[in-house]
Amino acid sequence: MQTIIHPADKRGKGEYGWLHTRYSFSFADWYEPSRMGFGVLRVLNDDVIDPKSEFASHSHANMEIITIVTEGVVSHKDSMGNSYDIPAGEIQVMSAGTGVTHSESNNSATDRLALFQLWIEPREQNIRPSYAQRAFGWGQKSNDLELLVSGDAGTPALTINQDARVFYGEFDQGKTLTHQPSTRGYGVYVFVINGKAEVAGALLGPRDAIGIWETEGVELSFSEPTRVLLFEVPME
Repeated sequence: MQTIIHPADKRGKGEYGWLHTRYSFSFADWYEPSRMGFGVLRVLNDDVIDPKSEFASHSHANMEIITIVTEGVVSHKDSMGNSYDIPAGEIQVMSAGTGVTHSESNNSATDRLALFQLWIEPREQNIRPSYAQRAFGWGQKSNDLELLVSGDAGTPALTINQDARVFYGEFDQGKTLTHQPSTRGYGVYVFVINGKAEVAGALLGPRDAIGIWETEGVELSFSEPTRVLLFEVPME
């Protein structure tokens, strides 16, 4: 088993007045050559957007973009004709493919918006762009991992153009779990949203993360109520 720990306080930082963000991997003005991603997981940004602020219209191509809203409502518009609100507890997936232009806004006059934005490198280049969103079990403890995103269209999860999986879980104090990657040889990346977890023998607090590869299973235990994101990704 190989592991790498990414402490919360070693993440990159971006403060732009209206946007307060932390970067798990190199992004924007923060370049760290040892943090260029984990396998095909290229971006994990932890964003807080002030009221009446927005990511103005901008373009992407050949990237799988996943937005997990944890507080407030993000208003999305794109060049495919989509115009939707995505409230806390919902997840959005956009396959940028040949190219898409979009904007993301916090239209509230009083409430902040908090979200995780993930970028996963695609399996196939220059596909037709697509969009989807759905609710997930935010705030509903199941003491298990819920599959949010998958490269397999045969699952109830949102589908992306990559053989990768994104899970979300809420756990009570004292719960334990052994997670086995669905595909042999894949890496596992665990990000603690809040709470405390022991993962593969490492103690993690809020916003800490660990990458694990060359393993057939990952043990997780929780010493207090905890929320986590878990990624299974190809390492090459």
